[in-house]
Amino acid sequence: MKNARLNLMSPSYQVFGLAVVLLAVWEGICRYGHVSPLVLPAPGGIVVRLYGMFAEGSVWPHLMVTLTEVLIGFGVGIASGLVVGALVSLVPAVEKLVYPYLVALQTIPKVAVAPLLVIWFGYGLTSKVVITALICFFPILVSVISGFHSTDRDQLDMMRAYGATTLQTLVRLRIPSALVLIFAGLEIASVLSVIGTIVGEFVGAQAGLGYLIMTYNFNLDITGVFAVLIVLSAIGMTLHSITRFAGRRYIFWIRREPMAVMPH
Repeated sequence: MKNARLNLMSPSYQVFGLAVVLLAVWEGICRYGHVSPLVLPAPGGIVVRLYGMFAEGSVWPHLMVTLTEVLIGFGVGIASGLVVGALVSLVPAVEKLVYPYLVALQTIPKVAVAPLLVIWFGYGLTSKVVITALICFFPILVSVISGFHSTDRDQLDMMRAYGATTLQTLVRLRIPSALVLIFAGLEIASVLSVIGTIVGEFVGAQAGLGYLIMTYNFNLDITGVFAVLIVLSAIGMTLHSITRFAGRRYIFWIRREPMAVMPH
């Protein structure tokens, strides 16, 4: 009985309970507050519409397009962020010359640049991948630079004293020391990748969940918009969970044991 009471007090049950309460309040407001579905659809209607979209198969082609754009853009952002971050961290001249321009590039709103990228790269996959990679790039870049700069100086001196080469120091010391911060940047970028893809699809696309949202908005199908938003949220949460799991799986020193509950 005591263990059951402690389990009900766990954070996962608390989060689930809060979600149930919020959804119940939302449903009650929509049902008994005479709120128009054009303003705020009820959760029950959204679930029914979401089931119908998947049952009839209308959402699957758009989902595949968006997933492809998210994954490829996220991968390109990771690769470019890791490479440029390593160069900036390890070569002081590159940090002094290139990093200020990278910061200036990041300050430009991607929503403002997105129409230009669509014009340059077309309405297809390439423009969405570029926009997604640009949005994912900077968090990974900063995490790599911060991680490499956080390497313990005493350990670096010890590696030099034992005659380790630059490559050996990089592989055996700098990268393992930076992995915690790098995975933190990857978690942020995993969520931003979905935002970047949808921004690109809003600006110009012929398919995708962002295109579907624009179509539903034009037709005043607000219930359909909310249903697509749930799908996008699921994509972002899944990608973030996979990234988080990879960090906890391969970096043993950031594993966290469950907090012990003090007996009453």
